[in-house]
Amino acid sequence: MAITHTNTKNPASVVQIIQGRYLDDAANPAAASLTSGFIPRKVRWVNDTDRVEHEWVEGRAAGTTVKTAANGTRTLDTNDAAISVDSTTGVVTIAAAVILQNKQYSYELQQ
Repeated sequence: MAITHTNTKNPASVVQIIQGRYLDDAANPAAASLTSGFIPRKVRWVNDTDRVEHEWVEGRAAGTTVKTAANGTRTLDTNDAAISVDSTTGVVTIAAAVILQNKQYSYELQQ
């Protein structure tokens, strides 16, 4: 099993943004934990392979995201199936349900 994970952070910015890429080739990928060093106000998780995006913004309940399908259809996902943000530590959890084997993902965490 190989998991690749990278972060890029601009420490001089007033609004901190981390962008990264994620690939998990395990037969049954596990949830991903992303640590930024700040509490994100906006999180985007994009399946670049299938062109599906989940977006969470501050004020929404943990696990409530807007999902954009490849055809552009946007729906409110309230099933706690994609993104959860710990408001104390800032750790972002991407649920295993939205991480598929051998799919390339990109993400953005914004303070």
